[in-house]
Amino acid sequence: MTERLKGSGLVGELSAEFAGTMILILFGCGVVAQVVAGGALTEPAGGLGNHDSIAWAWGLGVTLGVYVAARLSGAHLNPAVTLALAAFKGFPWRRVAPYMVAQLAGAFVAALIIRWNYSEALAKADPGHTIKTQGVFSTLPANGNPNLPVTEWGALRDQIIGTALLLLLIFAVTDLLGTPPGANLAPFIVGLIVVAIGMAFGTNAGYAINPARDFGPRLASFLTGYGGAWRDQYGNFYFWVPIIGPFIGGVLGACIYKIFIGRFLPTAEPEPAGRVPAPDES
Repeated sequence: MTERLKGSGLVGELSAEFAGTMILILFGCGVVAQVVAGGALTEPAGGLGNHDSIAWAWGLGVTLGVYVAARLSGAHLNPAVTLALAAFKGFPWRRVAPYMVAQLAGAFVAALIIRWNYSEALAKADPGHTIKTQGVFSTLPANGNPNLPVTEWGALRDQIIGTALLLLLIFAVTDLLGTPPGANLAPFIVGLIVVAIGMAFGTNAGYAINPARDFGPRLASFLTGYGGAWRDQYGNFYFWVPIIGPFIGGVLGACIYKIFIGRFLPTAEPEPAGRVPAPDES
């Protein structure tokens, strides 16, 4: 017990953020590698999954990562979540940068593991390590499809909207003054939120909605042979979009929740007479 208490400070929190984010990316980038690289080698092509399997694996990755980290750190697993919690929920600002670094490190290490584990499939499907399989690690406008003319500004809009929705719903699910899920099901519900966002907002920018999720694997891919990792299919610098967009969207979504829902919820104080059944004193 004493040893656990010693590990429950900042070091323990950062360790949890690292591990939880690593779990998230292992499942997330892992499923994209299976579908994109492995699926390109099946007969017929595309035999190892599709967009729906990608959305479900990312959501389950979030759920499992949250279960791993929640007890020690609260399982932010996302710099946009950390920033929003600091801005609206009293999370200490001095912990914001360390949490973000731990999240980025977890995403980076996980992406290196996926890059190594799928090295044969990636080399066979895309010998030049080009934009064709860059999407295994990081997002692109229109998922790299040049037939859908989404610019970096359109993708930025998409990331702001998607991350705003994510944080609004996370705040709703975790607000003890509202109707939070019971039986420790909040991580599962958060995972379902990510699945829903992936299925509804996956076309324009690949629903990164997490700066660490995109930048960590993007850096890992760049260092392991993907020389064009910082650019999109049009040759434009794109890496900034899934960083700036989620930060803006996360704060916006949290603000929307506070304005439209949070400030109207009952407090922990006793309810006024007539709002709850009076105790039976007979």
